[in-house]
Amino acid sequence: VQLQASGGGSVQAGGSLRLSCTASGRTVSRDSMAWFRQAPGKEREFVTAIFRSHTMPYYADSVKGRFTISRDNAKNTVYLQMNSLKPEDTAVYYCAASARLILSSLRRNDAYEYWGQGTQVTVSS
Repeated sequence: VQLQASGGGSVQAGGSLRLSCTASGRTVSRDSMAWFRQAPGKEREFVTAIFRSHTMPYYADSVKGRFTISRDNAKNTVYLQMNSLKPEDTAVYYCAASARLILSSLRRNDAYEYWGQGTQVTVSS
């Protein structure tokens, strides 16, 4: 099982990036998928998640209205569209998958069984 995250880079504040997370050995339509991020010197934090049942996505307050998670089942890929980027969005972004995610745990790192390797996003002011 492998989750391959890509699409990171360096942008100026106000810019946009789209991250991709492609799964091999798993089917993203059957898993709940999430994005987390870890800034230097900080703990890894929840960004967004979408349940396998295709209910409304959940977002951290810090990214609500700016970030959008989506899923392309045909490509077995989950995306994170990031708009209006801010310097405080600078972090390594990780995708994660869970076959048994529950609502009360979706913001917890240990709720996800599978993790990608991370992709760096740097936003300059």
